[in-house]
Amino acid sequence: MQTPTDSPVYLAAQLRLPTNWLDYTILAIYFVVVLGIGFAARRSVKTSLDFFLSGRSLPAWITGLAFISANLAATEILGMAANSAQYGAYTVHWYWIGAIPAMVFLGLVMMPFYYGSKVRSVPEFLLLRFDRAAHLLSSILFAFAAILIAGVNLYALAIVVEALLGWPQWVAIVVAGAFVLAYITLGGLSSAIYNEVLQFFVILAALIPITALGLKKVGGWDGLTHKLTASHGANFTTAWGGTGIGHVNPLGANWLTIVLGLGFVLSFGYWTTNFAEVQRALSAKNLSAGQRTPLIAAYPKIFIVFLVMIPGLVAAALIPKFGTAGSGYQYNDAIPFLMQELLPNGVLGIAVTGLLAAFMAGMAANVSSFNTVFTNDIWAKYVVRGREDAYYVGFGRLITVVGVLASVGTAFLASSFSNIMSYLQTLFSFFNVPMFVVFIVGMFWKRASAKSGFWGLLAGTVTAMINYFVLYKKGIIAIPSDQGANFVSAIAGFVAGAVVMVVVSLFTKPKPAEELQGLVYGTRSPGMSEPPAPGDEAWYRRPALLGWGAVVLAAVCYIPFSF
Repeated sequence: MQTPTDSPVYLAAQLRLPTNWLDYTILAIYFVVVLGIGFAARRSVKTSLDFFLSGRSLPAWITGLAFISANLAATEILGMAANSAQYGAYTVHWYWIGAIPAMVFLGLVMMPFYYGSKVRSVPEFLLLRFDRAAHLLSSILFAFAAILIAGVNLYALAIVVEALLGWPQWVAIVVAGAFVLAYITLGGLSSAIYNEVLQFFVILAALIPITALGLKKVGGWDGLTHKLTASHGANFTTAWGGTGIGHVNPLGANWLTIVLGLGFVLSFGYWTTNFAEVQRALSAKNLSAGQRTPLIAAYPKIFIVFLVMIPGLVAAALIPKFGTAGSGYQYNDAIPFLMQELLPNGVLGIAVTGLLAAFMAGMAANVSSFNTVFTNDIWAKYVVRGREDAYYVGFGRLITVVGVLASVGTAFLASSFSNIMSYLQTLFSFFNVPMFVVFIVGMFWKRASAKSGFWGLLAGTVTAMINYFVLYKKGIIAIPSDQGANFVSAIAGFVAGAVVMVVVSLFTKPKPAEELQGLVYGTRSPGMSEPPAPGDEAWYRRPALLGWGAVVLAAVCYIPFSF
């Protein structure tokens, strides 16, 4: 069921930003630097490993910042600001409940499986653990999801370009896509990663002034909460208020669906199996650096929530019923609205540059993961096999062009959603959650058979789609909001996938034990009979790594319950 607040409206006509020559100069300098990085990275691309995984040579601090920057895209900026304008302070759950624990789990538990098996992609791990059917299906689903998500970032970028220059959205989408295409095809993953490190700092420079000036505009945090409590109710400014089972709250979800649907299923499904993120950790120079990648990223993730949530709350406080058709704005307009209202020239140029950087980082992450999966997992294994390495590098560049063109098409699909965060969570429940259940069952249960991977993945995907498109959209079950429906879809997909895997495994033969070495928890990779090198021991034997994870989790356990 689509509520009136979810009805699509288009970018507010009055959001043309008052830019001048100083703002355009800052933007032009940034574009020159980004393309320069692409040309510089091109010299290091000699093999397919260089193009798709940066030769597995990057230090942990580079991959850690790229990891968080790749996620600082439409999901974070427009999406989370839209989310907080619509649902209030419940947005913190997408970070402290729905991100940090899964990032720590990826670093401590899952990276040894990914990095130790020397796979080039997440679907390739399923080929080793299960069979070709599971591998092919997961590759197709991931490639499709990557293009859809890249389209979201491209659409979000087009919103800002339209507000900045007054261009029609279709022109902004095409031009922005061409620019991202240029630097990815030049330098492959290295170009994307080094640009993402730069983009991380540019993004912070954009968000900090918007947040600070927005709070000043509404009289600080006390003034903000007072205004929102009067207009939206007390629960709008709390993390857990009204989340008891049977209670009513703006999010339309209770604590159980938040913890299970978002905190476990959606979160772990995204952060541990989304190759757009995992690819950054796989490009690290060794296993230790690969494990530290998501842990390094987790620290800024704890605090970035304030930079994306507060602007949405401020917009909701300044404009009555912000985001509904009667207000003249949609939820996605929260950040551009505040830029127009609060930022002077010069700072406005930095903010626009930061937003463009965020959207290009998100799109580049998905396009670079798409070209890796399509080239290595689909083309090289099922279409054209056994060719020389240079052929696959050339094909990787070609399929990047195809991926960007496809993203342009899916960007127009994203434009029909008033809250792009809801759209993204819908995609994650369809594609990431079923893959996660296959991974988690396969990694911790030796008895899971080769055939169970394919059928579990298929069952989880179909069940999540049926719940959303049939049970929810046709009103068969009553769920108050799209986000609440996404949580339920995620739980349904996870349970269906797990049940089908267990049933299929009981009626089919398990893989031989020798083929599971290094792929199931408690086993060791072939060739690991010697004592492991320093930094390659199991995570629970490494005090330094445990310290990283413990500090992050301690902060996450404290902050949300004090909010």
